[in-house]
Amino acid sequence: MNLKIADLPTRAPEDLDKNSAKEETKNMIKEIIERQRILYAQKKYSMLVIFQGLDASGKDGVARKVFGPLNQNGCTVKYFKKPTEKEFAHDFLWRVHDAVPEKGQIKIFNRSHYEDILVPSVYGYIDAETINKRYEHINNFERLLLDNNTLMLKFFLNVSYDEQEVRLKERIDLAHKHWKHGDGDWETRKHWDEFMKVYERIFEKCSNPVPWHMVPSDQNWYKAYYVAKETLKMLKELPLKWPELETELFK
Repeated sequence: MNLKIADLPTRAPEDLDKNSAKEETKNMIKEIIERQRILYAQKKYSMLVIFQGLDASGKDGVARKVFGPLNQNGCTVKYFKKPTEKEFAHDFLWRVHDAVPEKGQIKIFNRSHYEDILVPSVYGYIDAETINKRYEHINNFERLLLDNNTLMLKFFLNVSYDEQEVRLKERIDLAHKHWKHGDGDWETRKHWDEFMKVYERIFEKCSNPVPWHMVPSDQNWYKAYYVAKETLKMLKELPLKWPELETELFK
């Protein structure tokens, strides 16, 4: 996948009605809930959903909107922050592999193993040769998950530079969003172009075996609609069925 992020849309198609899309999103989430119940009971497949995007692109919000209503026994969120000292002592995928979903589970990654390419590439504390090897390791890792009946969805939440500024300022101006604020987010914003270039390399090198979905993310309602639609589509492709009764008592 060879693309320029600057050429990608950040807003919904103009011909899409907001109210109709929001109603459809509600209905799709209801169907996702029903299919998750079977996924959980059948314990044959699992699903990994990855959200990547810069600060304030809405990773938390879309995870909460689309997957929050699901049964939390079978759907959980994993946040990837700066590796701990113990995690640094292992290979970069060690902490990731430990977090992937078991059979019957849906796991949401808020950030992911791609952070171990993004951050060291932008700030230059890992050499280019090591970074290049990580692309190959990630592709092999994702093939392994697919071979183990783990479905994968990778979403890049594409928020515009201007909209990110609006959202970061809200974290300062609005009391109920103060907890989201971090001075480091403004420092990261200074490296916007550098992060976009690394993301473009990621899309080029890590779209096989699992493609990326580019989600216009300036409007939260459309972001939720897009993610719900792709999630339901993938679940519909699975041969899900309720497991049969296992007992000798009535035979």
